[in-house]
Amino acid sequence: MTLTSDVLLEPDDGSLGPLLRLADDRLAPGTGYGRHRHRAVDVVAVLLAGSLRHAWGSGAVLAAGDVAVLRAGTGLEHDEVAGDGGAHVLQTYLRSARPGDEAGHEVHPKADGWVDLRRPDARLWVEAVEAGTSTTVPPGLLVLARPDGVRVEQQAGGPVAGPATAVVWQLDVARPDWARP
Repeated sequence: MTLTSDVLLEPDDGSLGPLLRLADDRLAPGTGYGRHRHRAVDVVAVLLAGSLRHAWGSGAVLAAGDVAVLRAGTGLEHDEVAGDGGAHVLQTYLRSARPGDEAGHEVHPKADGWVDLRRPDARLWVEAVEAGTSTTVPPGLLVLARPDGVRVEQQAGGPVAGPATAVVWQLDVARPDWARP
């Protein structure tokens, strides 16, 4: 295995507002995506396991539990490469809220709870739930990563038992102008 990407959602009709793609990616040690370009998209990476080096600008190394937000804005070229233990990443692509801005990257170390994405149409909540414990997640699009796999479901909030990483997206699902008949 070098890179496997299981696309969990990829609405092309604007039905999930700014959400363009959600993928469960697994990279073998030293494996990257290959240098590629982005423009007018925000890429939110939730690192579930391993480590990942972001090769752009001054670079950043992500550890399990970190959330990285890449705002491509007017455009950039970059790569992400797994560390010695490989990487398991939830990659979410959102239509840019500010496509005319310059590119930027920020890391939220050991994210726990709400992650400030600095955008009005998408909120992100993340929590690692230890085995034998549970937590109450907020309502929204729940992405539940367990040792036996990842599942996605729309839910009203409630308890989630560990072991798991719970990721909740609250999205403004009003259809964008381009998706209206």
